[in-house]
Amino acid sequence: MTMHPPSPGPDPLDHPDALLAGDAAATETLLRAYLRETGTAVPPAGQRLLLDLPASGVRLSVPVRYRSPTGWHRLGRAEVLPAGAPADAALVAAALIRQTTAGRGLPPHPGTDAVARVLNSARRTAVHLAAARRAGDAGEDAQAGPRPDGFPAAGFLAGEQALLLGHPFHPAPKSREEASDRELAAYSPELRGSFPLHWFAADPSVVTGESWDGGDPAALLAPLAPGGPGGPGGPGLPPGTVPVPAHPWQAREIMDRPEVADLLSAGLLRPLGPGGPAWWPTSSVRTVHRPDAEVMLKLSLGMRITNSRRNNLRPEMRLGVRAARLLAAGPAGWLRAEHPEFSILRDFAWISVGGGPDGTETGLETAIRDNPFRSGPGSPHAVCVAGLLAERTGPGDGSPPRHRALLAAAVERTAAAHRLSGPQAAARWYARYLEVLAVPLIRLQARYGIALEPHHQNTLVGLDPADALPCAAWYRDSQGYYLAASRAGELERLLPGAAEGVELVFEDAFVDERVAYYLGINNLLGVIGAFGALGLADEAALLAVARRTLGRLRAAEPGAKGLLDLLLDAPVLRCKGNYLTCVDGLDELVGEVHSQSVYIDLPNPFAAS
Repeated sequence: MTMHPPSPGPDPLDHPDALLAGDAAATETLLRAYLRETGTAVPPAGQRLLLDLPASGVRLSVPVRYRSPTGWHRLGRAEVLPAGAPADAALVAAALIRQTTAGRGLPPHPGTDAVARVLNSARRTAVHLAAARRAGDAGEDAQAGPRPDGFPAAGFLAGEQALLLGHPFHPAPKSREEASDRELAAYSPELRGSFPLHWFAADPSVVTGESWDGGDPAALLAPLAPGGPGGPGGPGLPPGTVPVPAHPWQAREIMDRPEVADLLSAGLLRPLGPGGPAWWPTSSVRTVHRPDAEVMLKLSLGMRITNSRRNNLRPEMRLGVRAARLLAAGPAGWLRAEHPEFSILRDFAWISVGGGPDGTETGLETAIRDNPFRSGPGSPHAVCVAGLLAERTGPGDGSPPRHRALLAAAVERTAAAHRLSGPQAAARWYARYLEVLAVPLIRLQARYGIALEPHHQNTLVGLDPADALPCAAWYRDSQGYYLAASRAGELERLLPGAAEGVELVFEDAFVDERVAYYLGINNLLGVIGAFGALGLADEAALLAVARRTLGRLRAAEPGAKGLLDLLLDAPVLRCKGNYLTCVDGLDELVGEVHSQSVYIDLPNPFAAS
C-alpha cells in the first residue's frame, strides 16, 4: 500500500538500545533544524551530506535516507571524517552550535546552554522510547490497545501522549530542565503520567480573575476542588476561601517567592496539598485533562521546556477571555453555520492569586479551557495533529514498527475503505484535511480579520471511524490570536473595547506573515513532509493538492488574497528558526511579539511546485 522511500540500511530510530535510538532521534532533529535554518543543500537519498565545520575542526558525513522538498529529511547516523567514527548528539551539537556562534561573531560560551538542552532532550527521548518498549507498544496506543489493523481506538489522550520524539524541526524538542526523573515520570505525557493537583485556599481579597461572561471563575473551580461543593475527596476547603489549583512542581517552586511567602505568613493563602483524582498532562505538559471534567486547566509551570518557561502571563490570559467574547459576538456563530466541522476551544476564564488586579504574576495563575473530549457517548474523537504525525520506533529488537506513525495507519485504513492505492488514499486524506482545517481558518481571517497560530500541537483533527478520513478539526491556545489592523474598526463595532488593554491588533502584512508560517509552513507543509518521510506519498503530488485548494479559495475569498498570494506566489516565506532561537537563548513567551523568536527566509515549496 505504501510508497517506501529509499532506506539505506536499518533505521537508527529502531536500534535495540533505547539510548542509541534516542541519541539518533535527537541528532536527526538537530541536523534537520540546522539544515533548514542555514539553507544547506541536501543531496538525494542514498548519498551522503558533508558538513564542514571549521570553527571546531570537525567534518561530518551524514547518510541521507530521504530528501524532502519541504525539509522533513530522514537522516542516518553521522560520522566524523576522515576516521569514520560515529558522531553522537553531544559531538554534533557542540560542532554545529560552535559553528553558528563563530559565524555570528560570538564567543563560544553562549552556545553551551543550547548544547546542554540538546543533550537533555536526547536523554528524555531515550527514556520515552525505553518506556514505550517496556509497555510493548513502542508508541502504539496502550490505553485502548491497537485494533487488528493498527488503527487505535478513540481516545483524546492517545494523541497527546504520542509525541515520543517531539517537534521535527527543533534542536531540543524534549528538553525539560529542573525536574527529577521521578517527577517527570508523573508529569510527562509521553510516559502516560498523571497526578493530583496541588490545591491552595485563598482569601477572596487576594484573588483576581475574569470569565468571558462576567461570571466568577472560582465557581468553575469549586466542583473540582477537594472537599468543595460536590468536589472529590481530599482535604476540605476552609469556609469563605477560594480554591486555587497548581501544578505540583509549581506549588513547591513558588513557596520561596517573596509575595507568596508574605501571603502565607499573613494567613491569606493556605496550602492544602495534593487532593482529588488524577489529571493527565497533555502534549503541552502544563495543560491537564480529566475525562470526567467539564474543563481543562492550563496551569502555570515555571519549568523550562524547550525554549521557554511555561508561566501563564496575565496579558495572554486576558487575551484568551477577550478572544472568547469577540468570537461570541458573531464569528463563532458564522463558523457554526459555515463550517460546523470546525471549532475553537476557548481559554474562556482565568484566576490568579496576589499581585493585585493589574499586578504581576505570582506563579498561581490558571487558565480555564473548554473540554469537549469527555468520556461517555457522543464525545468527539480528536487527535492532536502533532500526535498523528509523531514517529514511532520499533519494539526494541531492531525491527521497524508496523506503522511508523498513526498517520500511516489512518491512510492504510482510507485505502482499504475506498479501494485506493496508497498515493491515492494519501491525496484524498490530505484534501479532506485542508477542507476541515485550513479552509475554515483562512475564511475566518478573510471574513473577520481574525487570525490564529495553528501549528501541529495547537490543532486537533477528528478521524471518521469508517475510513479514517478527517471529519472535524479544532484549534486551541489563547496565545495565538491576531486581529488585522484593517478590520479593527469592524470588530470594535461587534465588541466595543475588543482590543483595549490587550496585544491583539497588528498590521495586516505582519498577520499574513505569521499565518503563512503557522498554517502554511508549520502545519500544511509539515503534514506534506510527514507523508513523504513516512513513505506514504510523493510530496510534489500533495503540494499540487494544496495549490488547487488554496487557489480555489483565493478566487472565492477576496479578503484572503494577501495571505494566499503570499503562500502561493512568494518565492520565500518567513519561518521561525527554532535552532537559532535556542542558540540565542530566547524565551519565546517573553517580550514583544515581533522579537520573541528568530525568523529566517525559507524557499517557498508552494510557489516552487
